[in-house]
Amino acid sequence: MISRRLLPLTFLIFSLTLIPGKTYSQHQTDERIYEIIENVSAERLENDIRTLAGFGTRNTFSDTVSTTRGIGAARRWIKSEYDKISAGCGNCLNVFYQKDFVTTKDGNRIPKDAWVVNVVAIQKGTKYPNRYIIMSGDIDSRASDTMDFETDAPGANDNASGMAGAIEAARVLSKYKFESSIVYVGLSGEEQGLFGGKGLGEYAQKNNWEIIGILNNDMIGNIEGVDGVIDNRSFRIFSEPVPPTETEQERNMRRFYGGEVDGISRQLARYVHKTTQTYMPEMNPMMIYRLDRFGRGGHHRPFNDLGFAGIRIMEAHENYNRQHQDIRTENGIEYGDVIEGVNFGYAAKLTAVNAINMAALAWAPPAPKKVEIGGIVEPSAKLRWEKATGDIAGYKIYWRDTTSPQWQHSRFVSDVNEFKLQGIVIDNFFFGVATVGKNGHESVVVFPSGTYR
Repeated sequence: MISRRLLPLTFLIFSLTLIPGKTYSQHQTDERIYEIIENVSAERLENDIRTLAGFGTRNTFSDTVSTTRGIGAARRWIKSEYDKISAGCGNCLNVFYQKDFVTTKDGNRIPKDAWVVNVVAIQKGTKYPNRYIIMSGDIDSRASDTMDFETDAPGANDNASGMAGAIEAARVLSKYKFESSIVYVGLSGEEQGLFGGKGLGEYAQKNNWEIIGILNNDMIGNIEGVDGVIDNRSFRIFSEPVPPTETEQERNMRRFYGGEVDGISRQLARYVHKTTQTYMPEMNPMMIYRLDRFGRGGHHRPFNDLGFAGIRIMEAHENYNRQHQDIRTENGIEYGDVIEGVNFGYAAKLTAVNAINMAALAWAPPAPKKVEIGGIVEPSAKLRWEKATGDIAGYKIYWRDTTSPQWQHSRFVSDVNEFKLQGIVIDNFFFGVATVGKNGHESVVVFPSGTYR
């Protein structure tokens, strides 16, 4: 982490403190975001990771009765931490267990019938309580054989690091008020088939949650790759290109209008990339154009399957000797996901990445709806949208080359519902629109879903 005082002078000229209730230039940044970064504690993360690893195994099917070992002791401890945080902020968190029952018929990684229990803490928003930004970590761990629920599997990095990150983010962000709701959750059953994410996603759908997105944190503490690379600055952001729930009409529209890499999860990934580069320029966020690692999965996928935006945030260089391995030494190589493989300073950086993005999104107004684009066979591009509610300063129109991974250009417009970009030929760029609040925070960019003349 770096001090704001060390940022380049050209950056600081525009980085003035934001005061709630005042309208700001789009060049300014929010001093509270820097405070959030500085308040994330590597020491607290270390304590939490050591505690979680100390339960021996957190396999989803391990002991649920013991007070010192197994998944039951781990989830009760996590809930107690959320309860403590809530007590310290005037009961600002709604803490509860969300659970679903699984049987051996539900998959080939289930050794016996059991409850899959998530630990949920919700910090309700003051203005949009039914809009949710979610940060998840996984409670469970595994040994070499995922069906083995008795062998020690400390899971220090996979995924005590992500779980500890969610707890630490709750400690830091609970000191602030947000317009939208924030969810800090520990998900179970990840190693057996992403059951915790599926259960919470269905719970959110049943309760009509409007989900801004889920930031799935799975392994955020390792800096030494099995390839020998040591890197405590880079991290990966995985996102799928378009939702699997899109309709045949939407697929056909994309053939003619583009948008193959502009789904809601990809826009969330771009948001995280941009916010990180703005407030944590020492970090190197890597956009990975893939749902997850090659042929593998994570707990954001069940949310994606339901049509919600979701991404995976994780280390850049994995160490497979420390993943899904019984603790042992073979041929001079040490195997096992033990505490010595976790870099707590790096885990703090990635926790801060999550915290500042959740804060920015929870302070931002809702995104515009029904964004449409026009300008076919014209020398200009036209956009219109359904205006958002709240303290809106206006909207920002983004555009980029069709081959660019990031939004390159933008123009702020007032609180209107349509605008024409003179001289910007629609054929040569992709476009999107974000809502800008009077506090300077922006929504996620929305890619046009329709056309007009």
